Amino acid sequence: MNLPEINTDAMIQFLTELLNTPSPTGFTEKAIDLCEDVLADLPDVERRRTKKGALVATIPGQDPGLPWRALTAHVDTLGAMVKEVKSNGRLKLTKLGGFAWNTVEGEGVTVFTRGGSTVRGAILMQKASSHVHGADVSKTERKDENMEVRLDARTTNADETRNFGISVGDFVAFDPRVEVTNGFVRSRHLDDKACVANIIFAVRALAEAGLKPKATTVLHISNYEEVGHGAAAGIPEEVGELISVDMAAVGDGQTSDEFHATLCVKDSGGPYHHGLSNRLRDLADAHEIPYKVDIYPYYGSDGEAFWRAGGDVALALIGPGVDASHNYERTHTEALVATTKWCLAYLMN
Repeated sequence: MNLPEINTDAMIQFLTELLNTPSPTGFTEKAIDLCEDVLADLPDVERRRTKKGALVATIPGQDPGLPWRALTAHVDTLGAMVKEVKSNGRLKLTKLGGFAWNTVEGEGVTVFTRGGSTVRGAILMQKASSHVHGADVSKTERKDENMEVRLDARTTNADETRNFGISVGDFVAFDPRVEVTNGFVRSRHLDDKACVANIIFAVRALAEAGLKPKATTVLHISNYEEVGHGAAAGIPEEVGELISVDMAAVGDGQTSDEFHATLCVKDSGGPYHHGLSNRLRDLADAHEIPYKVDIYPYYGSDGEAFWRAGGDVALALIGPGVDASHNYERTHTEALVATTKWCLAYLMN
């Protein structure tokens, strides 16, 4: 059976909107709302939120006797929280997720106050000016104690900053700087919003073709993956197979690239389920889906979080190739379409 047509333009439009919706880990409600709004337009999709705030959508399958399946992707991103309001009125941050400070140095940020207001700023070194500090600017190590947020507000001391409603524990989101050009999507946080778009638009393509998945299928949109426990809870007990959909790591020594989907057979947590991985390869071959097979040396997934929590499922991992992961990332529409087709092939077979 041929795969249903994917509305690629609509998928890229949704992805752009999702990327522009701030959702650092712990502050994901608006992004989850956006995902639920899209799924609400589809027939026969039962939606609920977990106590943890993740979105779980269940789609009835053609054969109710088959074990359930699930696809999971995460909407939470790298970000930060206010650790300290400094005596000079600037902010010291604590990281959300694993990134190096040099990858966000100079980036614009938004601080979300407890009272609901926002304040703009930028991440800089304490000694940022070459005209003042000379060679120290290039020699200074980029680490927590040397980085700060310069607020776009008239403040020179801690009290003035607090008067803007800013306090310890406020969330800080990095500007995504989304650009779609020549088929490329360039943005922060393609990890893992690209894959959220993949699984939602696979289900949407199926629904628009008037089809149902072969087995009852769960979409799990997690919200704590970047800190290691995203899908540890929320996958129903009926699920026997789980596909974690997350970005493929592109770089030296990797087979992945920005134009293919990738099957990851091993990452830092060990190998994935051999039988399910091979079945996905067979599906990709049968439907002429361009893919690579790869191993990621410094990587973990939502599916592994579920395994470590005691989840008894067969688990595999696929996703589009993303260059410069946990930095200013980029992928190509071809990889996004390939991953969405792979999800569709799995849903239908």
